[in-house]
Amino acid sequence: MTTDLTRIPLRGRDGAFHVVVESPRAATVKLKYEPKLGVFTVSRPLVHGLRYPFDWGFVPSTKAPDGDPLDALVYWDQSTYPGVVLPCRALGVLKVDQKKRGGGRERNDRLLVVPVIAARAENLGSIQDLSRRERQELEHFFTAAVAFADKDVRILGWEGAEAAEKMVSKAANTYETKARR
Repeated sequence: MTTDLTRIPLRGRDGAFHVVVESPRAATVKLKYEPKLGVFTVSRPLVHGLRYPFDWGFVPSTKAPDGDPLDALVYWDQSTYPGVVLPCRALGVLKVDQKKRGGGRERNDRLLVVPVIAARAENLGSIQDLSRRERQELEHFFTAAVAFADKDVRILGWEGAEAAEKMVSKAANTYETKARR
């Protein structure tokens, strides 16, 4: 029996939301979880010299405006593996607009989260606790990572932890509504 990682519970016992790691820190390829196969596949290589600065993955039991689970970058100084599930809390959200397949534009925001077990990050409460330079570096990473993917990514700015939590709740409600149909 294969477990569909996109359908595991959104939150754990402590109220933190789960993040499933797809591409671990330092990966040079974007991995994508394929629920129908129950495996991780290579989505695309990153631009030469580019590596994921932190673990990258998704929030299960959510549905973002682009139809996929919410994207999440796990801000901490460790590296895990594809398929690892981390209980996390929100630091903020990077608002992103990009070219939609088939024309038009769509939102594809990225959550910035920290694992609840990350003792070295316990002093971080919001995106504002990161330096302006570090936020700009993350913005640059997200635009450079899709430089040759014809997505025309536009950075719309950052919002804090409260906005990120609202985004998770809304995406969970969207997922639940669709699952009932």
